[in-house]
Amino acid sequence: MGWLVSLGLAWVLLLSVVSSVSGIGANWGTQATHPLPPATVVRMLRDNGFQKVKLFDADYGALRALGRTGIEVMVGIPNDMLASMAGSVKAAERWVSKNVSTHISSYNVNIRYVAVGNEPFLQTYNGSFLNTTYPALQNVQSALIRAGLSSQVKVTVPLNADVYESSTSLPSGGDFRAGIHDYMIQIVKFLSDNGGSFTVNIYPFISLYTDPNFPVEYAFFDGNASPVVDGSTTYYNMFDANYDTLVWALQKNGFGNLPVIVGEIGWPTDGDRNANLIYAQRFNQGFMSHISGGKGTPMRPGPIDVYLFSLIDEDAKSIEPGNFERHWGIFRYDGRPKYLFNLGTTSSNGLIPAQGVHYLEQKWCRLKMLANLTADQVAPSVSYACSLADCTSLGYGTSCGNLDAEGNISYAFNSYYQINNQLDSACKFSGLGTITRTDPSVDTCKFNIMIQPYYGSAGRLRGYLGNIFGLSLSLIVLLLMIL
Repeated sequence: MGWLVSLGLAWVLLLSVVSSVSGIGANWGTQATHPLPPATVVRMLRDNGFQKVKLFDADYGALRALGRTGIEVMVGIPNDMLASMAGSVKAAERWVSKNVSTHISSYNVNIRYVAVGNEPFLQTYNGSFLNTTYPALQNVQSALIRAGLSSQVKVTVPLNADVYESSTSLPSGGDFRAGIHDYMIQIVKFLSDNGGSFTVNIYPFISLYTDPNFPVEYAFFDGNASPVVDGSTTYYNMFDANYDTLVWALQKNGFGNLPVIVGEIGWPTDGDRNANLIYAQRFNQGFMSHISGGKGTPMRPGPIDVYLFSLIDEDAKSIEPGNFERHWGIFRYDGRPKYLFNLGTTSSNGLIPAQGVHYLEQKWCRLKMLANLTADQVAPSVSYACSLADCTSLGYGTSCGNLDAEGNISYAFNSYYQINNQLDSACKFSGLGTITRTDPSVDTCKFNIMIQPYYGSAGRLRGYLGNIFGLSLSLIVLLLMIL
């Protein structure tokens, strides 16, 4: 019977390899004022057939919930930890022991990658992490070796597509950006030597957002765009061309066989005139159809390893890149699908919503009827509410872009009210606000009801609100200023 057991184990290993290559993954970010409980998110991942998940840190609750699920995990080390990891092997060993070894051995979490940093060479960082990323990568790898995990857990560095460029505007002209070329070769060689993969984040939306002359159809997969001809190869969409620009860069520098992971790809649904439900559904469904056959790209035929960005909206993310940053999720903040999207991983034709989600009461905060819109306290009240809540659905071309002045004010008030768990004191605004049980939503503009706050196992309020309440005194002072 021993040979049957061995055969069975071999078959399981084969299936796991196939799954790791062709399974669909998702990015699970947690920068939300009211995050869903980790167990709820993990059930949602499993219900929708996700086989991989990428985390941006080593959140204890998320990792515990992923235990014994078989879901492959990429756990992240944030950029602000790179310096400590680079400066001390001991620091890397402590991090690996706490956030990798313990979860694998004690909770059976299927950790397969450690992501060292997140887009550390992004041009907008102005070189802040150039000198710490590679040493941190080396030390984390050394820590994995010391822990006996280096054959199971691989290191990688998720990088933005701006680390490479083309001298000809065609994929075949691809090479690593001149200013970071030597840094990139260091990292690529290290990944190659240690059995790692190159992780890249590709965003056609960003190209459209930053360049008003970008051909819109080239961002999608319908074949309606004017093709780009590169020698004997023709490109009908930006993803293939961008991906192959990286492949050319790797090939030119002697690493043509290094595996590539698409760490992030997606389309936001709000916060910009091109960020909407129609475009997001068109892009994401088109992308899934494009890669489902496993044909790959002209330069890299075969299945593509990919993590969709992202799983759930995050209403506390920085909006420095743009208001769209809080709207990348294929699910809303409460785990409800935003649009019809068939992943091809289940018998369902669409996404399966989160189960057992609990909401606050059906009540909203709005501007009082007949309030004086020119009153001195209106503008500072709205500014205050939006600075501590989420008003990114307001503005030209957004889901709430058609609201009048009263509607804009009410939206801001309600966002602040909901984020503060519908406290009566959070709907005062110098006497301008009033609580209503009539939904103020209009057409595409939804006035949300917040979900109940999640408390972790230690009884602490999780997410962004935990930080807010930690600064309660300063916020109370600010609130009193507008009362």
